[in-house]
Amino acid sequence: MFNNKKVIVVMPAYRAALTLERTYREIPFDLVDEVILVDDASPDNTVEVARQLGIRHVIRHDRNKGYGGNQKTCYAKALELGGDIVVMLHPDYQYTPLLLPAIITIIGNGLYPVVFASRILGKGALKGGMPMYKYIANRFLTLTQNILMNQKLSEYHTGYRAFSGEVLRSLDFTHNSDDFIFDNEMIAQIFYKGYEIGEVTCPTKYFDEASSINFKRSSIYGLGVLRTSFLYFFTKIGLTHWKILK
Repeated sequence: MFNNKKVIVVMPAYRAALTLERTYREIPFDLVDEVILVDDASPDNTVEVARQLGIRHVIRHDRNKGYGGNQKTCYAKALELGGDIVVMLHPDYQYTPLLLPAIITIIGNGLYPVVFASRILGKGALKGGMPMYKYIANRFLTLTQNILMNQKLSEYHTGYRAFSGEVLRSLDFTHNSDDFIFDNEMIAQIFYKGYEIGEVTCPTKYFDEASSINFKRSSIYGLGVLRTSFLYFFTKIGLTHWKILK
């Protein structure tokens, strides 16, 4: 609990058996009430490791539903359990759980209803080993998104993000993509509802066991980001109506 608010960490997992324990051991359980792990039909023993660690809420998809589909299950379960602050933490140890107190405090004290841990604030991305092509694409896409969405985030593509229960309950994310673009569709919904997003600086680590999409998938994702941003812009100025923005 933080300020009488129930704190839930959700972990969308795929092939996380080798990194899950390191991630889980650094979670500050003096603040975190529940952990939910959703395994997206991993071919390894992620589920077994999760249960050995004592994670109470372990859900396994019978088939791979994609990154967005995994998050839908995560957030639905977190809301079912009455989460007031819900933090998505990847179990691949790319993002440090040691930032959880700062993130939880920002939402718990009512400063921002949504918080992103940014790899771009400071020099965390390149220092942590982000490939140069991904860094350049991140900067280009973020600039374009800030212009089209009239915002000023340092990055839109971090996987380390937290939400108040109020925000999650206000979003109909069930109709969003089941793929990686889910994250950016959620951002569009958040801004369209008038919520603000705060950011904290986050170191990151790129290593063999950490999850990462290849160049082809990155290119598809980039095109999806541009489509999302333009649909948001055209909806805001009244030229079209994007159905996920309600």
